[in-house]
Amino acid sequence: MTTAHIRANAMPETISETISKPISKPISGTISETILAKGEAPGDEALLPPGLLDFLACATPDAWIAWALENPELLLIDHAQCEKKAASTAMSLLYRYVDEPLLLTKMSQLAREELLHFEQVVKLMEARGIVYRHLSASRYAEGLRRHVTPQEPARLVDILIIGAYIEARSCERFARLIPHLDAELAKFYRSLVKSEGRHYEDYLMLARHLAPGPIDDRVAFFAEREAELIATPDKAFRFHSGVPG
Repeated sequence: MTTAHIRANAMPETISETISKPISKPISGTISETILAKGEAPGDEALLPPGLLDFLACATPDAWIAWALENPELLLIDHAQCEKKAASTAMSLLYRYVDEPLLLTKMSQLAREELLHFEQVVKLMEARGIVYRHLSASRYAEGLRRHVTPQEPARLVDILIIGAYIEARSCERFARLIPHLDAELAKFYRSLVKSEGRHYEDYLMLARHLAPGPIDDRVAFFAEREAELIATPDKAFRFHSGVPG
């Protein structure tokens, strides 16, 4: 599937994660205004897996990049929560679909890696004096899961497609943030781009492998739902939030 990339704040036309240095300081109003006015928030897209940007129906708006850099503590706290949730999702699939050997292998690997990332982010936060605390969930994941087909095997296929979108968006956002971060945090995020990219590919591969037929229509459907959530306003900043609203 190839879809147009939206690199501004507008809606797509088709829509009716031992680091001691502080995270990048909140960007000044001048820097923020420059990013938004020029539409220039460059990323490290060369790190992304082939096809990932085509998989996403829109790029992360520059307004979100500016918002993230203005909320460094929230960025890391919610990042940690996202890693924990990703591990939980993988474990849930492990328990529910015990008759799918390939899924069991991939989800076991994914859960271990996501928990390692969670530990790394919490350690990073501790080194930077950031207290890990509970944050309310963004509308993002639930906004996708409300469209899951209730009957099997379509239910599993939808969940796997959603997993691919969550991992792909995380991967893309890490890459977009890297140029704006201090060297050590940028290095950490660069390593996460590689792992999240593998997770995106594994989820999509499993969806195609376990589906009884082609999944292109469902992929296209969730592409538009995901882009809606990314391009529309949110009240609270989160790792997967939309633009400031």
